[in-house]
Amino acid sequence: MAERIVLLTGATGKVGQAFMRRFLADGAWKDAQIRALCHNRVVESSDRVQIVRGSISDRNAVAEAVNGVTHVVHLATCKETPDDVMDVAVKGMFWLLEECRQSPSFEQFVLIGGDAGMGHFVYPHPVPVVETQKHSAYEGCYALSKVLEEVMLEQYYVQYDFNGCCLRAPWIMEKDDFKYTLSFGNDVFGGPRWCDLVGAKKADEYVAAGSVPVMLDAHGDPMLRNFVHVDDLTAAIVAALGHPAARQQLFNICMDEPVDYRIMADYLYETRGLPSVDIPTTFHRTWLDNNKAKFLLDWRPEVDLDDLIDNAWDYERDDDDERKIWYPG
Repeated sequence: MAERIVLLTGATGKVGQAFMRRFLADGAWKDAQIRALCHNRVVESSDRVQIVRGSISDRNAVAEAVNGVTHVVHLATCKETPDDVMDVAVKGMFWLLEECRQSPSFEQFVLIGGDAGMGHFVYPHPVPVVETQKHSAYEGCYALSKVLEEVMLEQYYVQYDFNGCCLRAPWIMEKDDFKYTLSFGNDVFGGPRWCDLVGAKKADEYVAAGSVPVMLDAHGDPMLRNFVHVDDLTAAIVAALGHPAARQQLFNICMDEPVDYRIMADYLYETRGLPSVDIPTTFHRTWLDNNKAKFLLDWRPEVDLDDLIDNAWDYERDDDDERKIWYPG
């Protein structure tokens, strides 16, 4: 068997680090190498982890990274950074796709997409969101970039019969992330920023009381919002790698049910005595359907709502495990 090398972009991020741990421990890939394309930050090299330095927007750097690889897992992304997002999401991905399609060793490209390309909770979704639904980016450059990535990959299927797949994930949680998504303090992770919605005085009162927000949708009903734990996402990536049923397919990778903010608040009150506060918003309930991934990849998420909460509240950080958010959401 020829040597298998998996090129990983975004290797220093949350998903990249978790994927490397799972991949390197997977017996089915025990003879395979990871090659990490690193720019500003660098992972630690080893006998199974190679490092290539350079920007993904530089074709020469991408050509060096792709040379000899069999698989690509593309995680690198930008958030609301207009100066960088097109270089990473469009130019960088274009160079990756171009080098892969011309490489004699290349076998499969796995893109990690995002539900921002489907409008997240910004637009109404009266039925569960399945993979055939049209794209609907909300305002800003990040959601647009997720649409462009998926469309570019789809067109390479059409143009070159390219072997790729896209795993579309909602908000990805690890460690105590979920706890901080519900913080009324300035340490809130992502959006909405509850402290801005209620004002500084109320926010301080809620922090002191340990209160959690119950997001209400535009109709006043408890929000349904999609999440996935990083362990479930990395399990899906490994399931898709080399899987013939993944060829030219798009999969929603998420929890079996979105988080119901009322049920979440009730659980936190029952288990930890935490009070809650209703917060009206203009957002909309959304339900991502993950049945296609279950059927074709034989993948199942293991983290449910209770696990998501307990994992976040029970997590204790070591002194050298500083909470860092490279991208705010």
